Amino acid sequence: MNKPFNRPVQPIRPAATVIVVREAQPELPVQDAYAAQREEGGYEIFMLKRTSKASFASGMYVFPGGRVDGDDHLHKYDAHREGPSTAQAAQVQALGDEWRGYWIAAIRETFEEAGLMLAYNAQGELLSYSDAAVAQRMAAYRDPLHDGTVSLLEICQRERLRLAVDQIHFYNRFVTPFGRPRRFDTRFFIASAPETQRGSHDQTETVASTWITPQQALTRHHEGALELMNVTRIQLEWLSRFSSKAALLEFAEQQQTFTVKRPVVPRDAS
Repeated sequence: MNKPFNRPVQPIRPAATVIVVREAQPELPVQDAYAAQREEGGYEIFMLKRTSKASFASGMYVFPGGRVDGDDHLHKYDAHREGPSTAQAAQVQALGDEWRGYWIAAIRETFEEAGLMLAYNAQGELLSYSDAAVAQRMAAYRDPLHDGTVSLLEICQRERLRLAVDQIHFYNRFVTPFGRPRRFDTRFFIASAPETQRGSHDQTETVASTWITPQQALTRHHEGALELMNVTRIQLEWLSRFSSKAALLEFAEQQQTFTVKRPVVPRDAS
C-alpha cells in the first residue's frame, strides 16, 4: 500500500523562452571561446551564460527568457503587435487563453536579456540596428526595462514599434520537475534573428553570450566545457535534427501538435 503523499506543493511560475536562430556566419568575430570554430552551412542559435551568482541556473548556458509578468497580459499591447497570424491558429489554441502574455513575455525577455528586439518599425520592416542612433536608443532601454522604470509597452509607444508575434512560433512546453527549488511552466518559442541585430549579454544576470550550432553546444557540454540544464540539453538534441534554419522554421510555422513535458512525481512505496 502506498504511503500518503504529503509533500508541500511548490508554486509554478509561468515563463517564456525564445530560441533565436540565424544562418551560420563563420566569418563574423566570435564573442567567446565556445564559438571559436564554426561549421560551414547550417544554423546557429543564441545562448547566454548566467552569472554564477544567480539563484537559478547559475553558471549555465540558456536561451533568452524568463517569467511572465502580470503586465504581459495587458490588452493594451494589441495596438502594438502584428499577429498572431491565421496560420498560427494552432499555436494560439495550444497556448490557451493566456496566449498574449506568453508572446509578450517572450519578446520582452529576449530584448532585456539579449538585446534582440523582435518587432517592426514604423515603416513595417523588422527593426534594424544598422542605424547607429537607433541601436544606441534601443540599447539604452535595456537597463530601465530590467529595473521596471520603463515597460515594453512604453518602448513600443515611444519608438512606434509593433511586436513581431507573427514571426515567433510556439514550439513546445516544459514543466520543471517536482522537488526543484524553483519550478517553471515554460513555453518555448522559435524565431529568426533580425539580420542586423547581433545580440549581447546584459553583464548583470548574464556574463557571456555566443552564437553556436546545436551540435557544437552538445559537444562542448559532453566535454564539460559548457554547462546546461537538462531541459536545455533536450531542446538542443531536438534542434540538432534540423539541418538548416529554413527546415527548422518551416517545421515551427507548420506545427499543429505541441510536445508537453511534465514532471513525474515519484511516490514512496511501502
